[in-house]
Amino acid sequence: MFPKPSPALKPNTYAFEASPLVKATGFREYDARWLLDREINLMGVQALGMGLGTLIHQLGVRPEIVTGHDFRSYSAAVKMALVSGLLATGCKVRDIGLGLSPMAYFAQFELDVPCVAMVTASHNDNGWTGVKMGAARPLTFGPDEMGRLKEIVLSTRFDLRGDGEYQFVENFPARYIADLTRRPKLKRRLKAVVACGNGTAGAFAPQVLEAVGCEVVPLDCDLDYTFPKYNPNPEDMKMLHAVRDEVRRTKADVGLAFDGDGDRCGVVDNEGEEIFADKVGVMLARDMAAQHKGATFVVDIKSTGLFATDPVLAKLGAKADYWKTGHSYMKRRVNEIGALAGFEKSGHFFFNKPLGRGYDDGLISALAVCDMLDRNPEKSMADLRNALPRTWQSPTMAPHCPDETKYDVVDDVVKHFETAREKGEKVAGQPIRDLVTVNGVRVTVEDGTWGLVRASSNKPELVVVVESPVSDARMREMFKEVDAVLRTHKEVGEYNQTL
Repeated sequence: MFPKPSPALKPNTYAFEASPLVKATGFREYDARWLLDREINLMGVQALGMGLGTLIHQLGVRPEIVTGHDFRSYSAAVKMALVSGLLATGCKVRDIGLGLSPMAYFAQFELDVPCVAMVTASHNDNGWTGVKMGAARPLTFGPDEMGRLKEIVLSTRFDLRGDGEYQFVENFPARYIADLTRRPKLKRRLKAVVACGNGTAGAFAPQVLEAVGCEVVPLDCDLDYTFPKYNPNPEDMKMLHAVRDEVRRTKADVGLAFDGDGDRCGVVDNEGEEIFADKVGVMLARDMAAQHKGATFVVDIKSTGLFATDPVLAKLGAKADYWKTGHSYMKRRVNEIGALAGFEKSGHFFFNKPLGRGYDDGLISALAVCDMLDRNPEKSMADLRNALPRTWQSPTMAPHCPDETKYDVVDDVVKHFETAREKGEKVAGQPIRDLVTVNGVRVTVEDGTWGLVRASSNKPELVVVVESPVSDARMREMFKEVDAVLRTHKEVGEYNQTL
């Protein structure tokens, strides 16, 4: 009998080496993330593998699974612990080795394997580990599957039938790169700063962009799991500022910044202006809608209101479907309604045919940006940005809030604004025009200024975004209003970045 996981163990003790450590809060809405050795140990990861294999059998899916790992010092060990658990449940494991999350998703199609378990903590700080999982390509687990997995692991109700099979797939990255570059070369010679924050994408992004015809200026593309300069996170202004400086220094046409596991891409224009990913999404939506009239785009609730109000998209008959934030939610929605693409403010973009297979891939996003520039040879990235209606928008701000309380805090914030609407109270000096509660709360007032509060799905944080189509001052007024509500909760700490 496998021992039940403990919620807390101290490293370098007999108990730590002899018992599985699995903190319950690591099972998040659409993937799993823990601080290694503080919230999960290798025996706990083995239990996770047993639980995942058991769930695959319960779902009635063929028990074959792709696995891979990112470039952190401990990720290979975590992956092999996970693999040992999967083998115990009779799964056939296809290991693609060091790679990107979208490389693992691609492998599901390329190797005809239904399931995936990618060991990565994405953009989280060093010390974190995690797994992105799925059992129905191109989708990844959502709350239902994660809830079932949590119950199986914590109750140790494993189906340990044995007879698993392990196979390492040699040279798989070459197949992934060939798939991305099996296309016409760009007609326009683009100089691109390719920034990887010393993360895993550094092994692949430069050669993909060179192969399609870009002149690549590499920035922090050497793999270094200590992340010596900044976390590879294209939502983090430290990374975007570094790209900005290199674009200006080299007079590049565009800067492309990839996150730790390569499923997101941030963009800086030729003037060094950091373009938030949702605005990049509007630019791409314009480009794609011109080729596919009447297209539908799924947009996450954190994103700019321009998807709904942009006159160019309206003229092209494009429709915006605002949905829950999170790569699994967005992936599922894009595929359920047959949208041409989905855009998330964090930089997760989802392209259906002809560009992609419905999953998020930062390299496909980068290629889409290059193709957009290729189709507009007389225009720079700054020209395309300046052609958008102007809005004043905050970065994604994340005040600390414990995992155990963050959802309760958000529920209280939702109730606060619902009550304000019922009573006809003003927010930031104006009546509430719209209140969306599909994922936290997005409150929009009469002049179109809006603020969002939701719980982060992968860190002990809240997420706050504000935007105004009127002025910087109105954006700041909305932030003060939202922040004042949050400050009534002592659990809410300091922001990672602010206005």
